[in-house]
Amino acid sequence: MTTLPSTDPIPASRKPFPFGRALAWAGLLLIVLISVFPIFIVLKTALTSNKQLYAEAASLWPSKPTLINFERVLGMVSPEQAQAAGGSGSSVSFLTSTKNSVIFTALIVVFQTLFSSMAAYAFARLKFPGRDTIFTAFLIALMIPGIVLSIPNFITIKNLGWLNSMPGMVAPFFLMSPFAVFFLRQFFLSLPKETEEAAFLDGASPFTIFWRITLPMSQGPIITLAILTTIGMWNEFLWPFLIAKDEASYTLPVALQVFKTQTPQGTPDWTGLMAGTFIAIIPVFLLLIALGRRVVESLAFSGTK
Repeated sequence: MTTLPSTDPIPASRKPFPFGRALAWAGLLLIVLISVFPIFIVLKTALTSNKQLYAEAASLWPSKPTLINFERVLGMVSPEQAQAAGGSGSSVSFLTSTKNSVIFTALIVVFQTLFSSMAAYAFARLKFPGRDTIFTAFLIALMIPGIVLSIPNFITIKNLGWLNSMPGMVAPFFLMSPFAVFFLRQFFLSLPKETEEAAFLDGASPFTIFWRITLPMSQGPIITLAILTTIGMWNEFLWPFLIAKDEASYTLPVALQVFKTQTPQGTPDWTGLMAGTFIAIIPVFLLLIALGRRVVESLAFSGTK
């Protein structure tokens, strides 16, 4: 009597549980939570009324969330209502400061990126006397602390009569920066020369080659540089603080500092300050979420060249 082979499926071998990958993801999640937790505390404090701030200091979320703090820092309530909510009654218009920060940041990002890309292309492709010496001077400038230049720049802006004005705040950052020139030069050196040489043989000028060929091929690094410049200028405090003397010229970091000095009850207005801080965080936070990977990839690419 013959025995028929069994038709039961052969059990598949179980794959070992990836403990290493799970541990890596757990560590990454922990780092993300630690990084985001301060922003969460800022939002929680901004949604807490001044009367409940210390009573609910240990809780992770206010029992009665309110938007009054956002309304008063944006100038949407009267001074009497702001004072009743725990404020000083004096106004610091974060709406005006946000507009100033947008103008300040946009002007610097557009023109600094443009001029830095032109300088980087000259160092990467054009041949002129003293090119390497000038580029070395640019690299040395990377090691000079910005605070050292504050007094000479301030004297220059004062002599030009640009104190308490947008031109005075923008002027020191308007042209190129050493880091931007170095960053873009490294990328331009990696581009193939054949396309540019073909355009040159067809009669294109160096500026035409730069504008119509090199820039379209360099969108990734240029966007990355624009993002990094945006973050730096959005958070710039010292120079606008030195130049802006009245509320109409404040940028957001300066407005936050002035708001912090107001002590309606002997202590800073923490709930209003956190509301203003959260407003200042939102644009950069969204920018990093949307384009953070592009920044990391471009920085890693330029670092290998």
